[in-house]
Amino acid sequence: MCTTVVSIDPQSPVPVLLVGVRDEFLDRPWLTPDRHWPEHPQLVGGQDLQARGTWLAVNAEAPRVACVLNAHGEAAEDSRRRTRGELPLRLAAEGGLGDLDPTGYDPFHLVGASAESARLWSWDGRTLTERALGAGLHVIVNSGLEGADGHDGLGTAQMQARIDHFRPLLRKAPRPEPREGTTQSAWEEWLPLATGAGLDPGDPRALVLRRTFDTRPWGTSSLSLVALTGSTVRYDFCANPADGDPVWSRIG
Repeated sequence: MCTTVVSIDPQSPVPVLLVGVRDEFLDRPWLTPDRHWPEHPQLVGGQDLQARGTWLAVNAEAPRVACVLNAHGEAAEDSRRRTRGELPLRLAAEGGLGDLDPTGYDPFHLVGASAESARLWSWDGRTLTERALGAGLHVIVNSGLEGADGHDGLGTAQMQARIDHFRPLLRKAPRPEPREGTTQSAWEEWLPLATGAGLDPGDPRALVLRRTFDTRPWGTSSLSLVALTGSTVRYDFCANPADGDPVWSRIG
């Protein structure tokens, strides 16, 4: 149940803010954000060691950010399946998808943003859609923008509960303008919200969560906070936020 929050205010000195929540099996190996891809030396992101891609990539030279979430729909054929972790790398490096053939990928939602624009691509195994994200607060989960893809199931109900709980809290909190300083001083009242707002990781509304599937632990493996201006990127990162007090690192 990954979640991405995008706040866009064209009048702000920091027009784009992004909160990226990665939920995954906790025994799936990965590396913390760095320049892991020699073919993309300008990109920074965490690397998934199973498929070698990423869930979120930052291009400080552009500057821009891209992140991917799983979606509902028809899976790709096994013989031609590619990792969705390629997609943030491509989008962050190039600023668009070009002539991408989506049929080799399982369903996805892909968010890309610069200070000037933000877009969402969604692929359900049959149709690839693209839409602009305008001024305001946008929440993307596995069931789509604001949970609107209509998929039924317990997971979808929990994602909607998450949106219903956190959207009012984010709208009420003063929008930060992160540039310099510690993670706490830069992100202000958004930081405790991004780290779960005090909800138990087992709560159906939880943003930072823990579950068990077939004896395998699953939950929030990392949090990313990204702020974009026309010339700069601020990127703060936290691994395993449900394990005691969250520890944040400034990546860029």
